[in-house]
Amino acid sequence: MKTVNNWCDIIQYSLLAPSCILCENRGMQHMDLCQPCYSRLLRVADHCYCCAKEFASEHVNQQLCGKCQQHHPAFDRTYAPFVHQGAIRYLINHCKFNRAYKYARVLGQLLAEFLQHNAQLPELIIPVPLHPKRYRQRGFNQTLEIAKIISRQLAIPIDNNSCLHVKNTPHQISLSGKQRQQNIKNAFQMQAIPRASHVAILDDVITTGATANELARIIKATGVSQVDLWVCARA
Repeated sequence: MKTVNNWCDIIQYSLLAPSCILCENRGMQHMDLCQPCYSRLLRVADHCYCCAKEFASEHVNQQLCGKCQQHHPAFDRTYAPFVHQGAIRYLINHCKFNRAYKYARVLGQLLAEFLQHNAQLPELIIPVPLHPKRYRQRGFNQTLEIAKIISRQLAIPIDNNSCLHVKNTPHQISLSGKQRQQNIKNAFQMQAIPRASHVAILDDVITTGATANELARIIKATGVSQVDLWVCARA
């Protein structure tokens, strides 16, 4: 941390130092979060490597949950550092519905930091696309904005053109798992072949995995051999 020697330095440091996006106290040097708020974020514990669903304590030696053993999703692995509760849920909701770029920046920084130490990095990032009507309503695709932060930090290019969201699907929030699968079926279309053998789909949250599964399915149909899922949180 910079040493403050005089009043000019104090003023300059106060203006440049990040403030915590959650409590407005002074943030850490590299992020708009303070150390106490960062420490209180709920981390995903022992979990299925494929869908990131947490295991019950007596099943910590498993690698795949029962659902993924019976019906393995089209994506190969999920990286989800946080539980979709508390502060992370607050950040994601405000990012998604309030066009809050500052929240996207923090979410991207948090996810990039986790991926840098835990993931086999891909050649491309594909943010989950929005249907044009949904994009016009929001004016903002939070997955793309989060992807931009990660792309810069990890030096991985974004492919935002190969895949289109062609079916204007209703919101998934109130739907069951089976209803989500039906809702999202044939929602995406590839208009180009990604120039990569290993890509990562980027989304904000995984709940049932229906959206990621459908998108991974059509990406693999182009010849991509490995598709991982990167999300900020596991619901």
